[in-house]
Parts: sequence; structure tokens; C-alpha cells
Amino acid sequence: MPHRLIATSASLAVLATCLAGQARAQLTDEEIAALPLCISGQVDNVCRDDAGHVSIFMVHERKLSPVEVWGDRSENDPGSYAAVFSDQIAAVDADHPAEILNTLPGVNIQMNSGQEHLIAIRSPVLTGGAGQGSFLVLENGVPTRSPAFGNVNSLMEPHHEVAEAIEVVRGPGSAKYGSNAVHGLVNVILGKPGDGSFASASYGTLGRYRTDAALDDGEHVRLGLSLQHDNGWRDNTGMDQQKFSAVGAYTLGAWDVTPWLSASNLNQETAGYVDGTDSYKDRDLAKQNPNPEAYRDAWSARLGMRAERDLGPGTLVLTPYAHSQAMIFSQHFLPNGGVEKNGHTGGGLMARYGWEASDNVELRLGADVDVASGYLKEIQPDPFGFFPGDTRFPQGVHYDYTVDTTELALWGEAEFALGHDVSVLAGLRGETHEYDYSTAAPVGINGRFNVPADRTDSFDLLTPKLGLIWSPGDISYYVNYARGERAPQVSDLYRLQSLQVVGEVDIETLDSVEVGARGSAVDGRLVFDVAAYWMDKENFFFRDSDGLNVPDGSTRHVGVEAAAAFDITDTLALKGNVSWSDQTYTFDRVVGSGTETIRDGNQIDTAPEWLADASLDWQATEALGLSLSVEHVGEYYMDPANTATYPGHTILAARGSYAFSEGTEVFLIVRNLTDEAYADRADLAFGNGRYFPGEPLNATLGVRKTF
Repeated sequence: MPHRLIATSASLAVLATCLAGQARAQLTDEEIAALPLCISGQVDNVCRDDAGHVSIFMVHERKLSPVEVWGDRSENDPGSYAAVFSDQIAAVDADHPAEILNTLPGVNIQMNSGQEHLIAIRSPVLTGGAGQGSFLVLENGVPTRSPAFGNVNSLMEPHHEVAEAIEVVRGPGSAKYGSNAVHGLVNVILGKPGDGSFASASYGTLGRYRTDAALDDGEHVRLGLSLQHDNGWRDNTGMDQQKFSAVGAYTLGAWDVTPWLSASNLNQETAGYVDGTDSYKDRDLAKQNPNPEAYRDAWSARLGMRAERDLGPGTLVLTPYAHSQAMIFSQHFLPNGGVEKNGHTGGGLMARYGWEASDNVELRLGADVDVASGYLKEIQPDPFGFFPGDTRFPQGVHYDYTVDTTELALWGEAEFALGHDVSVLAGLRGETHEYDYSTAAPVGINGRFNVPADRTDSFDLLTPKLGLIWSPGDISYYVNYARGERAPQVSDLYRLQSLQVVGEVDIETLDSVEVGARGSAVDGRLVFDVAAYWMDKENFFFRDSDGLNVPDGSTRHVGVEAAAAFDITDTLALKGNVSWSDQTYTFDRVVGSGTETIRDGNQIDTAPEWLADASLDWQATEALGLSLSVEHVGEYYMDPANTATYPGHTILAARGSYAFSEGTEVFLIVRNLTDEAYADRADLAFGNGRYFPGEPLNATLGVRKTF
């Protein structure tokens, strides 16, 4: 249904900044001139009544609600949501997805070497199967991988450099999106025909070259290309990455069809950790690479199509898709080294139908199917032992298996308007996962490694959601309950350690309750979003700092997040967010060595209590824009036993841009202004502190042309 917005002539400018449409009828020349240039979208009709009010009838507000196009989630749903749009993506010019995503509340993505990373959303930074399966990564609302074949580095695959928006849902999203949306999800939304063309090129003082471009015919096709070459600021850390995307828009009979193709390729020489307490503070040591032989080569491709039409009383949406990926890399993070090859190919269909059952009730039903086949092979090419006679790390093949998977799911949502600006959203999803595993490696214990015999496994998930939102005026208040669940990753089930029992890994479950408020104040100049949450997780499967898998952990996560943007003047704006959390283990685990003892109440490792990000933006002149930003990561424990800490860090950055002709700007970005010695990641492994050093002071100079 169209939205009707009314404003006096005096407030047209304020109103227009909120619209994501394109006026195309019944505006006088004077009225058009009064509207800011930021209006770009679809407006059906604009007219003035006898009282002098202007009514703008809008069909859809894509800029404000990108999820309604690709993720079928309204920004007014109860629960926490944040997004960055194309202008901010261009301004940050992120060489790594962490640089843009860490500007959002509750998000803490640690950069490792090259494009490697680990994700945290309302969680500690998770590794292994937990890191693979606790966060759902989407592109245009479609999972980039099949559920059982996640990767801790999965954000390196979507084409974020030319995205129209990137959105993050914090907290469980399994009731709509299924397995893996446990702590949250990231949805990269590719630009569509009509979003415009641009080209940019930049060079960084650390030896990094980038070019990004989007070519848009304005009607049917938009192509995107990103190329990055990095000499590497640490020894032997060169990297090349290429990404391509194509998005179409067509009308085929009664169907509106949006197909897309996205692909990436990465070749990098990888740096390992620097070892020793506070070793990241040594400038010479930080630049060294203790693993010059390490590398990562990976490619991925995704194909999808969203087909939408009116059918009966509602709207039917069908989204068939396919994806494939392969990777080979050296396991520099393990003491025995080794080479891993993995990959999978899958595809499926997402179907949904939504309709207004009455004036007060809207219903949505959906069904998903995903079928995939994947493989993994791990080889240790060289002998290794901590001491003579150490047989825990045998030379040769550790794992060599293939797994076929099938996921089937049904879900439903009901939205009730209760009157007095109160609405309720209830959802429920049921799904089943089937695994068919076979191994080419010898079955049984091989040193530290445990190879299961051929087997089949199945898991059933049921994830409810119930939320209430009250919107009496400019501020909305909500309370939301949601359950997140994930079926085990293939690596959880079949890449076992010698002390594990085959078949003991269970479904991981997280129950979340949150309350929040969002809205505007000070005549719309202040926009804010505040949320508090409480979450309990059971059957937490993780790898401890001795490299052993723990299948039955439990944790608690409590926190508060606040984000705000304030227009101080017409040319000066302040925006930022701060997150506080208390994340603890809620079980005991005592091991014989005593090096990895976990007690109920211990802080979870790599879970900073405080995260913050803020920027001050000044449009000094019509052509000159300046920005100063700060990112803070608080102190955290480096191990589950809470024996070592990383003190945290605060990093400053600045950006300046100058538009020297219409649509053309030159920009300068200076990162780590104070040349802080810090670590992107710090943890404890095999009793030793180890770190990925953060980049020193560096600058990027570039030019960008929009057309």
C-alpha cells in the first residue's frame, strides 16, 4: 500500500531528506528546487491542497528499508537492526569488510592477515565451527553458502565494495532465516539498475592499489567490478583480489524479475601470528612473518534470481539460487602446519507468500530447500612434535571426506495491529538437516585426530519468535523474544579430535530477550536506537586454546547497545555508537593439564566489555568535506581460563574530500592517526600469547567519479 506523507512548504526540505524516492509528477519548478538532491526513488504523485499542504504518495522507500526488497524484513520489526548505505560505503572505502562493519553497534570483526577475519555480533569472537555457523552471511537476502559449509572468513566473498547497502541484524534471526543466524546476520545488498554508475581508484602508502566501478544502464543491467592489489606491510604478505557482480531488472509477463551473479577470487600470501607477550608492540617484530610459506587461495560464485508477482490476495516471491566455492590454504595458525583443501557446491529455492488477511492482520508463509555437496582434505606434509617421540601430529593425511546435505524448512509469520499504535509479530520456523558422510581416510584414531566411519546424521530445528512494538509518536518501544539454533557444521561432526566421541555434537541453541527504543528528537535532528539484551546459549561447541574441541559448553551474554546521529548544524554532524557486554561461561571444565580450566562465571575470551565507534563530519564548504573518527576496543581476556589479557586500543582516523567538478571528487583517508601499536587479534594458544599486529599509520589517496 502507498505511504502518504504530508508537510508544509517550510518543512519540505526536512521531509525530503528522509525520502528515498524520485519525484516524477505534479511538482512546480519552484517546488522541485526546494527539494534536496538526495531524493532518489519512486514517488507516485505529489499535489498541494487548499490549505497549502503538499502530499507525497510513495510506493516504496528503498533507501530506508533495504530489507523489504531483499530480506523481507521491515525496519519497524521488533529487534535490533542497523545498516550502512552506499554513501557511507564509498566514504569509508573499506579495504577489508571489518573497516565498514565495525562502525555498527555490537559488531566486532577482527582482521587477521590479508582478507582473513573472525566475526563477533553480540558475542565473543568465535573460531572453528562456532565461527562458521553462528553468523549467517547473505547477499541480496540469500545465504552465500549452504548451512553446513560455513567459513570463518565468509565476509571476503560478497561484493561489499559496490553494495547499495549492508545491513546487520543483531540477535537471533533463525525464526525467519534458519540455521546459522544464531548471534545475528549480515546482508550485503548489491546495487540494482537505476542506482547509478561510478568509478574510483586509490593508492595507499602501505602499497595497496584499488579500483572499484559500477556501470549502470539505468533500466535493466548494473555491472560491478573491484580489483585490489596489496604489497603487504608485513614480510611476504602480498595479496590480489578480484570481485565481479551483475544485477538485472526485468518484467516478464506478471513477474518482476531481478537476477544477479556475483563472484570473487583471492590469492594471498599469509602472515602468521607474532608470538610472545606484548610482541605486537615491537615495531620490527610486528612487520615480520614467522610463516612465510603460508598462503590462501579461494574463489566463489553465486547465482540467484528474485521473481515477484501479485497472486490472489497477496504477493508470491520465488528465489532460486546456486553457489559454489573452493579454497586451499596452509594452516599457519596450528603448530603442526598442514594444508587444507575444501569446497562445496549447492543450491535451492526460497519461496514466500504474503497477504493481508484483514485490516489488522498480515500473514507470511515460506518454504526453503537447500541441497549441497562438499569435501575437505587435510594433509600434514612435514613431521612435527613438541618433543622427541611426540606422536600426536602424524605426517600425512588427517582427514579426507565428502558430505552431501539436504535442508528442508517451513516458516510462518503473523503481524497483528492491536490498535493504539501497538503491533505484535509472531513467527515460527521448523527445519530438518540431513548429512550423508563418507571418508577416504583410514577410520579411527590417528595421533590427535579421530576419523569417523561412514555415517548419516539428521537434526531437527524449531525456532520461535514473539515481539511487541509500541509506536505512540516519534519514538518506538519494543520487546522481543527469539530463539537461534544451528545444526552442526560438517567440521563439527566429522573433523574430530582424539578425545571426542563420534555423534556427541548436538544442536546449538540460544534464547534471547531484548527491549529497546528507537526514534527521533530535537525536531528530527537527533536519531537514536537503544537496546538491552539477555541471551543464554546451550550445547556451545568450540575449540579451546590447547586446540581441543569442547562439544557441550554453555554461555550467557548480557549487554546494552546505543547508537545515535545528531545534526549539530546544517554542516556539522556527530554520529556513533557504544556497546557494553558481560559475556560469561556458565559451566565448569577442568582438564588434567590445568592450562585450560574453565569455571562457571569466567569471562569468555576475546569478548571486550566495551566497544565504541564515532565520527564527526563537517561539510566545510560546498566542495570540501572533512571527517574525524575514532574506534575503541576495550580490554578482554585472551583465554577461557582468564589468565592473560589484552589491554584494548583506541584508533583515530581522518578523511577529507574535495569535489573539484560535478560528480568528481578526490579523497584522502588517514588511518591510525596516532600510529598506535595495537593488535587486531590477541589470544593464547598452547600457553603462549600470540597476536596479529594492526596496521601502522597509513594514508590512502583516491579519486571517485559518479555518473
